[in-house]
Amino acid sequence: MMLNLVLGVDVALDLLLERSHSRTKLFSRFASAGALFHMAVSALPGLENILGSEIAKLIDDDRLVTDLPASAFAGKQLDSFLRGIHVLSTPGYCWKDIPPDHSRREDALIALSAAMLPQPVYIWTGDDAFNPGTASITLLDDGAAAELVDKKDETHPIPFIDLAAQQVDLRDCIEKRLFTVLQHGRYIMGPEIQELEEKLAAYVGVSHCITCASGTDSLEIALRALGIGPGDEVITVPFTWISTAEVICQVGAQPVFIDIDPSTFNMNADLLESAITPRSKAILPVSLFGQLPDYERINAIAAKYNLPVIEDGAQSFGATQNGKRSCGVSLIGSTSFFPAKPLGCYGDGGALFTNDDALADTFRAIRTHGGQKRHHHPFIGMNGRFDTLQASILLAKFPTFQQEVEARERIGARYTELFSNLASDLCPPASIICPAVAPGNTHVYAQYTIRVKDRDTLSAKLKANGIPSAVYYPKCLHEQPAFSSCGYQWGDFPAAERASRQVLSLPMHPFLGEAEQDRIIDAIIREMGTTRPQSSGNRL
Repeated sequence: MMLNLVLGVDVALDLLLERSHSRTKLFSRFASAGALFHMAVSALPGLENILGSEIAKLIDDDRLVTDLPASAFAGKQLDSFLRGIHVLSTPGYCWKDIPPDHSRREDALIALSAAMLPQPVYIWTGDDAFNPGTASITLLDDGAAAELVDKKDETHPIPFIDLAAQQVDLRDCIEKRLFTVLQHGRYIMGPEIQELEEKLAAYVGVSHCITCASGTDSLEIALRALGIGPGDEVITVPFTWISTAEVICQVGAQPVFIDIDPSTFNMNADLLESAITPRSKAILPVSLFGQLPDYERINAIAAKYNLPVIEDGAQSFGATQNGKRSCGVSLIGSTSFFPAKPLGCYGDGGALFTNDDALADTFRAIRTHGGQKRHHHPFIGMNGRFDTLQASILLAKFPTFQQEVEARERIGARYTELFSNLASDLCPPASIICPAVAPGNTHVYAQYTIRVKDRDTLSAKLKANGIPSAVYYPKCLHEQPAFSSCGYQWGDFPAAERASRQVLSLPMHPFLGEAEQDRIIDAIIREMGTTRPQSSGNRL
């Protein structure tokens, strides 16, 4: 659990002047424990003034030698100190929320700024008169702060995906980007759209990125741009989210399912060629859970039959195969920016990627009502434009995205390492199968998904211990009533059907700490009656 600690002016002053060894040591211990430090922007002018006065005294007493005036030296010291501190903005409504008769309104303003952080939030101050008002904030004196950093809480709920931790880490950049959009007011197709598309295309290594309103829209736009419609077939898999096959039906075509590889959950390329018919018009593999299927074989078969390949990379953005990034391994790549995805905004969003100039132009037209220019519409399109505010969120997140990709890989590998000496098949009942990473692949673990025989019982026991889990997906698409007309029945896709009854996804995000991960693994092994495996020594 992330610890958010707001520093009181008195604590910050002691740290800046290095006049309290105990507070400096306590600050270092909090830092080692992974705490995030904050200060309210409303507190900084007062802190700088007091700091300047204290430095002036030190200069007058010859205890500090500097060529700078006291105020300039204080400003320089404060700027250096704040590089390791998150500065909390203070919206105007905060001041209006403070009763005019409040005894110390500046304290209440600090507390209201702090209350915008994910709870619990602590204010560390030795000021006995500090008055936060009604804000739900816990005040810590030095003694309580020491107890907190010593505390090892094994009972708090673990988030499945910790978007709050990411937001706190990037808060300054997110707010700056959002305020820029509010300032220029171009909420539809603003300059951030082009900036984002250029950066994402360069990252993937293709000529064009075309953002759109959702990952579902991106798939539909791709199919429409290829001219796929009634009477056509598109080959895909039955073990995925409904969007993959839904869009095929939305353009009037028929989904044709083939089974998955049981080790990776992705399209089994051995079955692909036998599914191709004269009506086949495209192949739509899914890069499920964060890694890519065998595109070398899929592309080769597609080329043999002159079929376009569309990668559904909604869960794999950032992953690679033989050095190529997801969304850049086939004619068309598609991804999603749903908040829980590896690169997620704060709403819906998606993007298409291609090196084909003509396709890119068609994608852009279809996403904007089929128009190539104003009042000229050669296609039937949709209102599929990406929102400028959402683009600004992604631009704030993108500079650290590759670091998060690498963190996901480390955390996923550590899960697998610590599970490694468990049974490798589903008998006896206490065994677990970890996700396999295919040769040549990297895995971004949009979900870390194990296979376990009695997953419902394990999920319930984990929940009772404050550990969430999820099932992606409890039914295959051919089991859904919406696809009953496709003519499939139970037993047609045994690998997918078996996976749908056994998969269980564990908490996974770039901010998952080792202590939380150990707690998850220990709980699973404890509930399954197995001795915890020892790490091989490669601490990740």
